[in-house]
Amino acid sequence: MKKRAVWTGITSSVGAGLGGLAIWDLVQKKHAILRNYPVVGHARFALEAIRPEIQQYFIERNWDGRPFDRDTRSTVYARSKGEEGTQPFGTERDVLEEGYEYLAHSIVPVPQAEEPPRVRIGGPDCTQPYDMALMNVSAMSFGSLSANAIRALNKGAAIGGFAHDTGEGGISTYHLENGGDLVWEIGSGYFGCRTATGDFDPEAFREKSRQSAVKMVSLKLSQGAKPGLGGVLPGPKVTEEIAAIRGVPVGETVVSPPYHRVFSTPKELIEFIATMRELSGGKPAGFKMCVSSRLEVLALCKAMVELGVTPDFVIVDGSEGGTGAAPLEFEDHVGMPLTEGLMMWHNALIGAGLRDRVKIGASGKVAVSSDIVKRIIQGADFTNSARTMMMAVGCIQAQACDTGKCPTGVATQDKRRQRAIDVPDKSHRVAAYQRTTVRQAMSMMAAMGVDRPEDLRPWMLRRVVAPGVSRSYAELYEWLSPRSLVEGTDPRNEDEAAWKRDWDLVSAESFRVDGERT
Repeated sequence: MKKRAVWTGITSSVGAGLGGLAIWDLVQKKHAILRNYPVVGHARFALEAIRPEIQQYFIERNWDGRPFDRDTRSTVYARSKGEEGTQPFGTERDVLEEGYEYLAHSIVPVPQAEEPPRVRIGGPDCTQPYDMALMNVSAMSFGSLSANAIRALNKGAAIGGFAHDTGEGGISTYHLENGGDLVWEIGSGYFGCRTATGDFDPEAFREKSRQSAVKMVSLKLSQGAKPGLGGVLPGPKVTEEIAAIRGVPVGETVVSPPYHRVFSTPKELIEFIATMRELSGGKPAGFKMCVSSRLEVLALCKAMVELGVTPDFVIVDGSEGGTGAAPLEFEDHVGMPLTEGLMMWHNALIGAGLRDRVKIGASGKVAVSSDIVKRIIQGADFTNSARTMMMAVGCIQAQACDTGKCPTGVATQDKRRQRAIDVPDKSHRVAAYQRTTVRQAMSMMAAMGVDRPEDLRPWMLRRVVAPGVSRSYAELYEWLSPRSLVEGTDPRNEDEAAWKRDWDLVSAESFRVDGERT
């Protein structure tokens, strides 16, 4: 009897302790996992505490383990808490591995700029230019993300003074309630500005684009993770709320075609961007695309030259970019990587004499400070990040985005699950992540001997091409001279000559060359 009483007492004590822990987990606001999975969620943190030993176990057995994602995740979580994310004992990377890239520091570094610079976006036809931060929230729609995730991202943008791209799902009330600057993106479904038949509605666009929260407007041509594909929103997911935001019927399946109805030629596309700018009241207007070919890029630049009209910005989305759901072979094998796409647009605009009128954004697996510096060297003026902003909100990369069962409440419409996101706490984490990452990028630039992004040069980024052999980007890639495409190239420069031959092939009237797709 005494033993039974002892065990009863122990069991009661343990039960009371677990009950108290469960209550604490449910009301605390720091950890989304514990709010959705009280008590059992602590197992994750216990495993995280011994992560180095677990990683070494698998490394010794030649298991991949995705070290880049692991390191990135650790850095993002640290920076979202305002920490620098330092690590003892140096790098574990093989610096002699072919393809390894590094930034060239200077023997005479300069003092770091006190305030991160901003990028003025707005060409000669823009009457309301916008000063963009070096790192911003990339396109993610409400519907793909939960209401609380959108709230946290937008409030974080407001706190940190950077921009929040709405994604193509339309402007929701959750985008507006916390005062963050918005880039309104519309896709081929024209959500939020579409007619009953699915066409673009200029009056609806005019009304919404002139809201004070909207700072820029962007036309999505393609997405890096699935270029050339449209999208399908099944009827059961089209709730009254989603239907109201997107301007579609409740409960009916909605198809976003892979192509746009508003243009079919390079000139028509550039003219439509000018229309978007005019309808918005003179705000910066541009487009986002995963680059397809040099010929199509040059055809767009030729249209700009012939019309005398340019977009205010182009956002280049790399094929490395993520998405909640896309065919695996599209993610792995379709679309141009960000590095090549950035440099192609940068060179094309320089060669056409338009680079001073058009700013370039980089989107697609931009995560840490070195990514910002590298992308600027490769031709970008600013960067956008999606995946790591989600991590700052609480994403643990459970890869359940398409199931509606996201364990941290980030990528779900389940109100019980999204309760895990405490908006005030997570918004400060988003702001801290962006601030710390940009500050570290400025520190890197200072170590390289520059205090302004525009002073970065291709020779400052190097790649190992063989053991003991490295080359700078100035040596590895083509770099055109200003206006070389419109005024004539140096015949001794074979790279410029090849670009000029392509320039002469393309037309502003068609995306095809001699009747064939470019």
